[in-house]
Amino acid sequence: MAVSSQTKRRFALATALRGALMLLAGLYAIIWPIEALAVLVLFGAILLIIDGALGLWSLTFGGGKSGNYWFDVAANAASLILGVLILISPLLATVFTVTFLSSLVGIAAIIVGVMQIVVIVRERESYARIWPVVLSGVSYVLLGLVFLLFPLLSASIGMIIGGVLLIVFAVGLFGWAWRLYQASKAG
Repeated sequence: MAVSSQTKRRFALATALRGALMLLAGLYAIIWPIEALAVLVLFGAILLIIDGALGLWSLTFGGGKSGNYWFDVAANAASLILGVLILISPLLATVFTVTFLSSLVGIAAIIVGVMQIVVIVRERESYARIWPVVLSGVSYVLLGLVFLLFPLLSASIGMIIGGVLLIVFAVGLFGWAWRLYQASKAG
């Protein structure tokens, strides 16, 4: 099916718009990392709620069973509760700082890492190689320790790195938009 040049121009414009939004978000994250982190925390709370609700729905009604059923239930319930607390609690938004939230991320990363290591060691007969999962678990534990020991610095550096990645992605989107635009003129 042939795509009209008008449609290709719309795709090019939509792609360029995505690139512009990515560029602005990246610059915002680099210039004001703490403020960008506050916005990200709100979006993260929304994602936690969605993830927890969908995870619980999947376990309850969707047939999403795993070998760690109760761990999955607890993790999804905790995700849902944490997301709701971040969104509705003015105390969390004003009194508790990014340091507290970074510490929560650190604790969660350590718990996830330890759980990965425990589960893979316990069920090692089912896997050909366990070292990639063990390495992943160790990486989570190390990341958690960094977040616990240097919470504000970790969050700020993470935002700056994320901003740089957004800018790189924006440049790629601009290149793609340009190619789409050129294709619309050729056709």
